[in-house]
Amino acid sequence: MPSRRRHSAHILAATLIWQSGLAVCATAAVAAQDPPLTVRIAIDAAANRHPISPLIYGLSFATTQTLRALRAPINRSGGNSASAYNWRLDARNAGKDWYFESLPVNPEDINDQFGERFVALTQAAGAVPMLTIPMLGRVARLGADRKPLASFSIVKYGPQQSRDVRGLADAGNGIAQNGEPIAGNDPNDASVPHDPQDETGRIKELVSKFGAAGPRNERYYLMDNEPSLWQLIHRDIHPVGAHASEIAGKVIAYARAVKAADPEARIVAPEEWGWQGYRYSGFDQQYAIAHGLDHPPDREHETHGMDYVPWLLAQWKQAGHPIDVFSLHFYPQGGEYSETGAAETPAIELSRNRSTRDLWDPDYKDPTWINSVVALIPRMRKWVDTYYYPGTPIALTEYNWGADATMNGATAQADLLGIFGREGLDIATRWGAPAPSTPVYKAFKLYRNYDGNGSAFGATSIADAVPDPDQVASFAALRDGDGAMTVTVINKQLDRAADVKLVLDHFADNGRAEAWQLARNAIARLPDAAYAGGLLHATLPPQSVTLFVVRGAAMGG
Repeated sequence: MPSRRRHSAHILAATLIWQSGLAVCATAAVAAQDPPLTVRIAIDAAANRHPISPLIYGLSFATTQTLRALRAPINRSGGNSASAYNWRLDARNAGKDWYFESLPVNPEDINDQFGERFVALTQAAGAVPMLTIPMLGRVARLGADRKPLASFSIVKYGPQQSRDVRGLADAGNGIAQNGEPIAGNDPNDASVPHDPQDETGRIKELVSKFGAAGPRNERYYLMDNEPSLWQLIHRDIHPVGAHASEIAGKVIAYARAVKAADPEARIVAPEEWGWQGYRYSGFDQQYAIAHGLDHPPDREHETHGMDYVPWLLAQWKQAGHPIDVFSLHFYPQGGEYSETGAAETPAIELSRNRSTRDLWDPDYKDPTWINSVVALIPRMRKWVDTYYYPGTPIALTEYNWGADATMNGATAQADLLGIFGREGLDIATRWGAPAPSTPVYKAFKLYRNYDGNGSAFGATSIADAVPDPDQVASFAALRDGDGAMTVTVINKQLDRAADVKLVLDHFADNGRAEAWQLARNAIARLPDAAYAGGLLHATLPPQSVTLFVVRGAAMGG
């Protein structure tokens, strides 16, 4: 995990002291040059009301225990290996991620579950499973006695720049020693043909064991994984980037195959990877490596100038209603998410604080190579409303802002969950389930099970305005049942406290509030307090997430 680096000017949080209806945070040390930032948060319980989908609190490859502890409602099995999963053999091909090897699934590894075991462990926690349907046209095969096989055998294709020194020594990385990719490999070396009818058989098996999908037995099927990157991740099987028309047609064919066996199953597509994957087909992305993007062939001749993803939606609408959920993936591109565990720096942390704007802000221009306004959630909603069927659910089925082991990662994750609810996202599944010891895990817990007894953030989003969400973000919702107002306030500042005043409108003027706070990688319940005149005041430590549970009856408006 990335290491944590702090500035020298620290503010250490102590306990909340409630006086005359005001909350004051006593601090062990406050740097004289950095007084608390004053922040006014305006909350209106009668404005901008809309339901928050519980499915935004989803995970990927989460164990039954994690799903239960975080009350996570949905669990995704996906990623690169899922694109070549052979359900008959319970085998996967790791593609570029691990020497293009076809490997038997390890039944003890949660990250290796793509089939029946995943459905069982997910449903055991009362959560909904999301399974990936491979569309590559080929899936993994194994050798005698379930031995792994290599797509780029060193014996067969010659010495390569790298090989598997921990497992199958004959497996190379597919790059010759002169730096050229090995071309013309035989796909039969480590894979077998696969078609939509084969997936019909798979779904029939699942239905026989778990019952047909329906309102009380929901099941989602994702149409492969980031298909515009097949030519990179799975070039042993699909060396030429997929044309836009190929993906449009395959989604229709595989969706029909799934529904033939399980008519009420929910189909999720296109599962594309990021900004370039929204705009250009795999064929055009591959073409651009050598020729640039001035005249990409698919954009000129297949999509006729349209961006790739909205064009797909238009084709699917013409085909009827093959998909039920519109899905994309997104990762910040400024180094915030690092699979290599690169060291954290203050610059990266500040960038992480800002980059969540990519999901919602129409005035935020991404400063990375994207160099454009993303505003992803409203963009997705506009695309489905314009090119598909208005109101179609939208999903962010893979995202991660990194830094699981730091409070900066936790404040980002808390910000994301708040954004998902406020912006009306229907489904979100974070890539990877955070470890229980991490601050990011505890950020989920603060929203879903802060007291260990199932208490959670509210289900009806309401208006909540802050002056600068890069420094202090806030999200408010009303809770069903007890009618409490829940407010999550996130002090993102690295080394500065925040002196916040919550101004509550169209809610009881007087009442009491609980406060639960995640700071320094621990959730603590702070003393309850009375509030008066619709004002609630607190001083919050740097890099903290505080959940206020305000007790009082909402007023009409």
